[in-house]
Amino acid sequence: MTHPTAAMLVIGDEILSGRTRDANMHHLAGELTAVGIALSEVRIVGDEAPVIVEAVRALAARYDTVFTSGGIGPTHDDITADCMAEAFGQSIDVRDDARAILQEHYDKAGTDLNAARLRMARIPARAALIDNPVSAAPGFTIENVHVMAGVPSVFRAMVESVIPTLTGGAPLISKTLTVFRGEGDIAGPLGALAQAHPELSMGSYPFQRDGRYGANIVVRGVVEAQVDMAIRALEAEFG
Repeated sequence: MTHPTAAMLVIGDEILSGRTRDANMHHLAGELTAVGIALSEVRIVGDEAPVIVEAVRALAARYDTVFTSGGIGPTHDDITADCMAEAFGQSIDVRDDARAILQEHYDKAGTDLNAARLRMARIPARAALIDNPVSAAPGFTIENVHVMAGVPSVFRAMVESVIPTLTGGAPLISKTLTVFRGEGDIAGPLGALAQAHPELSMGSYPFQRDGRYGANIVVRGVVEAQVDMAIRALEAEFG
C-alpha cells in the first residue's frame, strides 16, 4: 500500500516526565487514516532547542507532512516557534496578522494583550497561519510542517483546519479478528497469508484476558473486499 506519509513531533518536558499524558497522537492517527495518510513515525522531545531543530529537520526531509504539538504558548519555555524558524532559516517576530487576531480576541474578553500573550504572535516570516477557533492564538504551517498547540481541544481544532488542505490517498479500511491462541500458534499461518497478500497490512497484537492468551489480528487495506477475504481466511484457519 502506497500512501502519503506523515510524522508527528511531540514537544514538551511534561510529556517525557509523565506529568502529562499525550492524547494528540491518537487523535491525529485516526484523522490521517480516514483520509488515506499513513502516520509513519512519532517522536517525543523535551524543551531543548537543538534537539527540536534537529528532529523537525529530519522528519520534514523524510515524510510528506509533519505535525508538531506543544510549545507555542506565552511562557518562557514555549520555544517551538523559534525552533521552527531556525530549522528552516527564516526570521521570526511579532507579525501584524497574528497580532490582529489576538488583539480582537482579548478585546472581546476585556483582557489586556500583554507582552507574554503577545509572544503567541511571534511567527516565522513566511509561515501561513493555522486558525484556532478555541483560544485564538494561531498555529502555523512552515514548509511541510504544521505547528500546533499541545492543548488537546486546540490541537483537534487545528487538525480539523489542516486536514482538508492535504492530499491523501484512498481511506484505509481496518478490520480486527480476535482469536484465543498464543502468538506462537498463529505466527506461521498469519505470516503465510501476509506474504501471499502484500497489498494488505496485517498485524498481531497479543493480550491476556481472564487467564487466557489471545491476539487481535488487524488487517488493513484500501479495498474492502480484499480485507474481508483475509478476515474470512483467518476465521477458517483459527475459528
